[in-house]
Amino acid sequence: MVERRQFSGAMKGKNLRYLKDHEGQSVRARAGFLLLEHFSLPAFTQALDTIVTANLLRPELFSTKTFGLSEGEVVSDLGLVIRPDARLDPIEIQALDLLVVCGGYRTALKADDSLTGLLRDAAEQGVALAGIWNGAWFLGQAGLLDGYRCAIHPEHRPALAEIARLSQVTSEAYVVDRDRLTASSPTGSFYMALEWIRGLHDKALTDGIEDILAFEASRYRRIKPTLNVSVSGPLREVVNLMDANLEEPLEMEALCLYAGRSRRQIERLFKEQLGTTPQRYYMDLRITEARRLLQHTTLTIVEVSVACGFVSPSHFSKCYSAYFGYRPSRETRLVK
Repeated sequence: MVERRQFSGAMKGKNLRYLKDHEGQSVRARAGFLLLEHFSLPAFTQALDTIVTANLLRPELFSTKTFGLSEGEVVSDLGLVIRPDARLDPIEIQALDLLVVCGGYRTALKADDSLTGLLRDAAEQGVALAGIWNGAWFLGQAGLLDGYRCAIHPEHRPALAEIARLSQVTSEAYVVDRDRLTASSPTGSFYMALEWIRGLHDKALTDGIEDILAFEASRYRRIKPTLNVSVSGPLREVVNLMDANLEEPLEMEALCLYAGRSRRQIERLFKEQLGTTPQRYYMDLRITEARRLLQHTTLTIVEVSVACGFVSPSHFSKCYSAYFGYRPSRETRLVK
């Protein structure tokens, strides 16, 4: 039996939802969103969309529910009226793994004893607590950020620092510190939710989410993020050239010439920053595009093989089978 060829680290997420390598996964997590008056709708939807997208890639991994502090509607910062699913109470908290306090620029920094008690109850029950925009202030006011690093919108940073003297208030877009997650902006909310998902599942799932929701950044994803190495300009240029020349793949010499670097330098950049070789990355790109074309267009197999730079349909079929375990003719067509 021929072993299926694996995508390089930089390309695994792009093909995850097609490979179905994680079917039958039983891990389930429940996230609740407490919508405070004038909460940031963009920050809330960024976090929610991240979780919903995870379910698109691997169905039913997560459930979500929105809450208010009372019955009735809540007005967002954009003036849109939202009716939460339920009122937050101790019974609802027991069913959660994560509770996100959603604040906003105009959300008043006032917490009554009822809200403080609910947040403390959640902490005592082991529910992870999160705050977006100025949501961290409510966690800090309840004494639930002591000894934690946290993020909050700059406008409310002094207020949080004043009431949570035992916490480290940062200027970062988001912070995940053990069971406390905080974000200061919509973008921070996205990456905060992504980190929560990564803590429960594998990096391949979060790579897939990034490919859908943050595709520009994911194009240059590294497999060694802890090194904190920025993708270099020459490497970006080579990747862009590859992406723009799938039908007639460029030779390595041409790629090096356009990037103004030697072959050895380019190969080193790919190895260090993308964990693969230029040739392997180029093939991963072409096979990924071929899969998209087969699924989402009415092009024939011959037309797809030509569009993705394969010398013949037979060569295309052989490469396709090596990656996916079956011939292109067996691919699911999503467009009739």
